[in-house]
Amino acid sequence: MSSLAYLADVPVDRVKGLAGKRAAALRKGGITSVTDLLLHAPRRYIDRSRVTPIAKAPLGEEVTVVAEVTSASTRRPRRNLIITDVYVTDGSATMKVVFFNQAFRERQLPPGTEVALSGRVETFRGKRQMKSPAVDTLGKESLVTGRVVPVHPTVGGIPPWVMRSAVHNALSRARPIDDPIPADVRERHRFVDRDTAFALLHFPDTVEEADEARRRLVFDELFRLEVALALTKQKMVDEAVGITHDAPGDLVGRFLDGLPFTLTGAQKRVIDEIHADMRTVHPMHRLLLGEVGSGKTIVAIAALLLAVEGGYQGAVMAPTEVLATQHFLSVEAMLQEASLSPGDDTLFSTASSGPAVHLALLTSSHAEVNFRPAGSTTRDQLIEEIAAGNVDIVVGTHALIQEGVQFANLGAAVVDEQHRFGVHQRVSLREKASSAEPDLLIMTATPIPRTLSMTLYGDLDVSVIDEMPPGRPSVETVALPPERMDVAYERVREQAAVGRQTFVVCPLVEDSPKVEAASATAEFERLRGVFPDLRLGLLHGQMRPAEKADVMEQFRRGDLDVLVSTTVIEVGIDIPNSTVMIIEDADRFGLSQLHQLRGRLSRHTGPNWCYLVADPGTDEGRERIDAMVRTDDGFELAEVDLAIRGQGTVFGAKQSGLSDLRLADILRDQDLLIAARREAFRLVTEDPGLQDHPDIADEVRVLLGDAVAWLFVS
Repeated sequence: MSSLAYLADVPVDRVKGLAGKRAAALRKGGITSVTDLLLHAPRRYIDRSRVTPIAKAPLGEEVTVVAEVTSASTRRPRRNLIITDVYVTDGSATMKVVFFNQAFRERQLPPGTEVALSGRVETFRGKRQMKSPAVDTLGKESLVTGRVVPVHPTVGGIPPWVMRSAVHNALSRARPIDDPIPADVRERHRFVDRDTAFALLHFPDTVEEADEARRRLVFDELFRLEVALALTKQKMVDEAVGITHDAPGDLVGRFLDGLPFTLTGAQKRVIDEIHADMRTVHPMHRLLLGEVGSGKTIVAIAALLLAVEGGYQGAVMAPTEVLATQHFLSVEAMLQEASLSPGDDTLFSTASSGPAVHLALLTSSHAEVNFRPAGSTTRDQLIEEIAAGNVDIVVGTHALIQEGVQFANLGAAVVDEQHRFGVHQRVSLREKASSAEPDLLIMTATPIPRTLSMTLYGDLDVSVIDEMPPGRPSVETVALPPERMDVAYERVREQAAVGRQTFVVCPLVEDSPKVEAASATAEFERLRGVFPDLRLGLLHGQMRPAEKADVMEQFRRGDLDVLVSTTVIEVGIDIPNSTVMIIEDADRFGLSQLHQLRGRLSRHTGPNWCYLVADPGTDEGRERIDAMVRTDDGFELAEVDLAIRGQGTVFGAKQSGLSDLRLADILRDQDLLIAARREAFRLVTEDPGLQDHPDIADEVRVLLGDAVAWLFVS
């Protein structure tokens, strides 16, 4: 009996029909082993019992016909128009199939090719024809394999019928396939056994059998992932020595009472959840989801102050210097509001009768504190004071854990806008602390659908701020074609006349920061001609940190009317005086990025305007623009984004190396995801090291690879 873990070590070129160049093409396409081949599911099935003869195809209705190509030719009746005519027959009649601007069809469909064509049959000059149908090339052998013909996706130019034959050969050698899922789990969910599932996934007798097989194997895929996440959480609990933050919370109370507004119910609930975590002996690992402007920073400071009150230090890590500086300024202002800021004469003088919180900013190029005059502290001095315990909360970039910084007694850390805090970073952070591991709070303003957060962050507890502060101003979002830019420009002039400011976000140039910077610079020069009477600034990622800081400070002070920028302003920039944003080529941006950019507005009491300048060339681009105009609900936009992109895009670098899902679709398979999570966490609770389930441990380790290898190292 073969296991998937064993078959994952059998190279794909061992399969009959896949040696040499074919194996090389498959490897480039991500299919390197027999397990990969078996998980390469058919993308559709041609049910011959539901195939319509050409002669009986009803006009105007969607049908599938299976036929043989008799001829194919291409013509060019005029410039920019290519027509390929393909004639097919199924014995009952002949039909013409017409493709527009798809010249490759002549090469793809030589005479003798068996094809399945799905589309609407119509008549033209008294004869039947189809225009641009969906095409599946079958190969003659497919028509004698049974009533249902599987159509496997093409990989590296290898056609479906070759893939089908290879899968058949692999199955005949690999079966029977071992089933490591406990019998009680299979019975609870009425799953077929794994061996049967693979057989029916690839070669079912009915489409219903294929659906049952897919359901079982989708569960297996999600179960492996959730077992890995459950093991991650269990290992953290078992191995980590945490801190019990048992301070009464007086400092937190003073901070919250000193704020000039009342917390929302959601903020109060989340603070209670976090403090409950921090008062236990186990290290907190919690994800905080909250819309732009929902008040995550206040929640984070409330967590850090509980640690500070108990004699520990806190850290806030941000992905960019711009965002780290923004956090430092906003936290400094909130501490002042609550009379928790020290004076600036000496290290230990205070501006209030109660305790003072010593705050610092540390990046690769900046050092600042709230207990001395601005600019009077060097980086080396600040690093020494952090090590001596003279600083309570340090805000910075990843320089905090990468550049020789040592904390005297780190008790809690907040990571902002990082989708995942990797194992090596956790180890680095632990090394900055004493003998105990600090509590960890990960924050993101990118709304994540519930099912996706269960999968991406299954090893973290999740808190959601699902309520916005009252009176939050809205942003009017307007889609503009490029030729109507004058509408947005007029709004810029109107707002500048009353002292308001504008962001202009330049087009996204993927994987090319230098080109992006050049694009922003060119747009800056062009807009200086459009707005000769306004004060313009330029900000992009290729500028030196000091230059970026200077430009942002000018914009904060109101010395600039318009800031021309790349997406460096996407996260965390808080300019309450800005009321207008123009996003150029907006259809190039993802929905979550557009939502983040728009969130830079709505800091002002309003009104506010966001102009999406685009001429979308794809359906996806149009869907994104339409969604942005329709709603400002970040969680709704996250669901739309997931539906547009699919999990193949979402499950990328954000997942720290875990393999993309091959069979599962987390929108369609939500029920199976929930079931897999429940069963996986139950199994790991009952058998924490999987000693009683070594076959499951092998499968998780082998199929998920290096990303989970650390789970199996004692």
